[in-house]
Amino acid sequence: MLGTVGALWRYPVKSMLGGQVAAAAVTVRGLPGDRGLAVVDRETGRIASAKAPRLWRSLLGCSAALVDGAVRITGPDGKELWSTDPGIDQALSALLGRAVTLTGTPPPGAALDRSRPGQVLRRGSDAEVEADVVRFGSASPAGTFFDFAPLHLVSTSTLDRLAALSPRGVAEAERFRPNIVIERAGAGFVDHEWVGRDLRIGDRLTLRVIAATPRCAVPTLAHGGLPPDTAALRTLARHNRLPAMAGSDPAPSAGIYAQVLSPGMIRPGDSVRVLPPA
Repeated sequence: MLGTVGALWRYPVKSMLGGQVAAAAVTVRGLPGDRGLAVVDRETGRIASAKAPRLWRSLLGCSAALVDGAVRITGPDGKELWSTDPGIDQALSALLGRAVTLTGTPPPGAALDRSRPGQVLRRGSDAEVEADVVRFGSASPAGTFFDFAPLHLVSTSTLDRLAALSPRGVAEAERFRPNIVIERAGAGFVDHEWVGRDLRIGDRLTLRVIAATPRCAVPTLAHGGLPPDTAALRTLARHNRLPAMAGSDPAPSAGIYAQVLSPGMIRPGDSVRVLPPA
């Protein structure tokens, strides 16, 4: 037994803040409503993502919540917008400073810009830096807005180790945007040890861990009321560089990506176990 589920997080709009949920019926598409919507830049046709902080870090000043089948978006000034509003695209364009469209369907060839995190650290989040074009969801079902896989997990062991090494002495889970926080005793970068293994959460939910999570510039940015923290990435770069999977280049890492083998309910307090190899 690895530990228990400490918290569940859902992010209804890609790159906006989300919130904790009390329980979820997880399917092969992840938590219901997670990354169900995204903002598309009308000029480039690419998905808006705080991975390109010069253009899109303001997304992290907005929060999104799923309410009765619609998404409520709250801006940094507290003003509420709804995904069902007739003028939602105009309102978001005014808020974000670029012409955008809110959509629940990825455009053909959906991609986003991922600024090279080392350059962001050296030059700052306002600087123009090189970016890689990232195609969506190579390990996710079609029609989703996940960067890679439908679930992202991080353990408190990893967060506690990062906090111990960080000048701030804190490592907030929100910076790393997990779906599942695993409460696990101890402090160490252990999550990557589960890559290639299956996890059983509660009675039924079964996940296959497929990769460690290489970190971008997002954890360094302000998240709502959380201040910027470049140490969130610098510390990982110094102490936990590893390949996401076989054949990948080492990168600052925290957390793991997983696919769903057997759907099931999940709640805080559920047990998390590593299953024996088949």
